[in-house]
Amino acid sequence: MKNTRFGIEIEFTGITRAKAAEAVGKFLNGTIQCTNNSYDCRKITAPDGRVWQVMSDASVRPETKENGRTQSAGDTYKVELVSPILTYEGDIQTLQEMVRQLRKIGAFTNSTCGIHIHLDGGNHNPRSIKNFINIIASKNDLFYKALEIEPDRMRFCKKMDESLVNIINRKKPKSMDSIEKIWYSGYNESRDRHYHSSRYHFLNLHSFFTGNHTVELRGFNSTLHAGKIRSYIILALALNKQALTQKSASSRKNQTENEKFAMRTYLNRIGLIGDEFKNCREHLCKALSGSAAWRFRTAA
Repeated sequence: MKNTRFGIEIEFTGITRAKAAEAVGKFLNGTIQCTNNSYDCRKITAPDGRVWQVMSDASVRPETKENGRTQSAGDTYKVELVSPILTYEGDIQTLQEMVRQLRKIGAFTNSTCGIHIHLDGGNHNPRSIKNFINIIASKNDLFYKALEIEPDRMRFCKKMDESLVNIINRKKPKSMDSIEKIWYSGYNESRDRHYHSSRYHFLNLHSFFTGNHTVELRGFNSTLHAGKIRSYIILALALNKQALTQKSASSRKNQTENEKFAMRTYLNRIGLIGDEFKNCREHLCKALSGSAAWRFRTAA
């Protein structure tokens, strides 16, 4: 799980793209190169040769704070930080400290900001992709409550399409081409389009079938809380491992009145056990109702 390569996109506001890029460059001791494209992208090359990017994102509501009060700001305050390829063991501490530095100089998030995590798709096959679809479908409701997905962002990270799930499980496709055809069924637009409508789901496979061949998870509110970002990454990596290693997965939703217990036991089952992941479990269970310790009664 920890060796899986991933990338992360973190949307925020509060500071300009120029200020954000300057802070990232200073933190990494890197060089900054500006581009003249529509994203107003600034590329920061670190000493190890990897390139971080600070760019515009149209979905972000730009804001700033003056004397502690939030107010509207110009488009230069629409900011997205895009990482290069990372690994948990090699880069999580760097990423967390970078986020802390951005927050320290005035960056913050609002209800329009999201986090997207891209997972290396190189090891996936038809079985694991079907597993991923069913895992997300079965946990849709629990994840949306646990992650408190903002209403402003729901159209950018919709729940798994039930008709797609039903077709996948009825037809049981054996090839990646067959799964791809099912994924795009019902859409009239070209599959080559970067902003294809199918991408706006919690689980995005448009990025897998085109371009960078990654599985994208989009169901995270943005935050500059380093611990929460770590929790989101760990969850994404654990879900990816479950999809890859499990023989099969069901799309059936388990009804439960004790959401915290259901989430805690699920997180344990997919590897988030022990003191190392204690804070992750706390962050991922905090918004749920019930007791994490007792299934059928609350703790005394």
